[in-house]
Amino acid sequence: FAYLNLFTFAMQLLVLAANLPLLFVGWEGVGLCSYLLIGFWHQNLAYEAAARKAFIVNRVGDVAVLVGMFLVASLTGTLDFEALSQRAGVFDVPAFGVLGMTAATAVSLLFFWGATAKSAQIPLYVWLPDAMAGPTPVSALIHAATMVTSGVYLSARMSPIFVKSSAALTVILLVGAATALLAGLVALTQDRMKKVLAFSTVSQLGFMF
Repeated sequence: FAYLNLFTFAMQLLVLAANLPLLFVGWEGVGLCSYLLIGFWHQNLAYEAAARKAFIVNRVGDVAVLVGMFLVASLTGTLDFEALSQRAGVFDVPAFGVLGMTAATAVSLLFFWGATAKSAQIPLYVWLPDAMAGPTPVSALIHAATMVTSGVYLSARMSPIFVKSSAALTVILLVGAATALLAGLVALTQDRMKKVLAFSTVSQLGFMF
């Protein structure tokens, strides 16, 4: 219950933050609490492995979020959400990288990569079905309701940048649709209730994106 309260604090910090660095503190906090709660029965080696898997997959996405934050700061000089929405025009102009993509596309894809890890989208959805190793209240609170929607929340929070890139929006559409379809089909083949709920959650997250 101490871990659950710590998770609630981190989730509220993520949602109420007025800038990206503070949001990232909450973002990392929910990841840490998820690890602690999935591996709560750490005497079981399979549960311990599931916790490690969730932790590592989420860190893969977090690297992309960090790079996206550095890129936003270098282009706009601010990480405050209100200021970013006013300066969103900056992302139209400069081309970024060898692929010639606009800054809006690069930043959007980086944040979306982070969101795919936290919100269990293809290809980083693999941790969520195993996360059901945690106690049932944990599965209900974190892995079917709150933490897994934080990627969707980040995408909505950064929407002034996302809407500047039709390429990034197309990628989100395709990944979300593929995740919704694939996870829904996989759920039909499961014979354990928690696994059915896990893949159903992944599918619904695909619909959200």
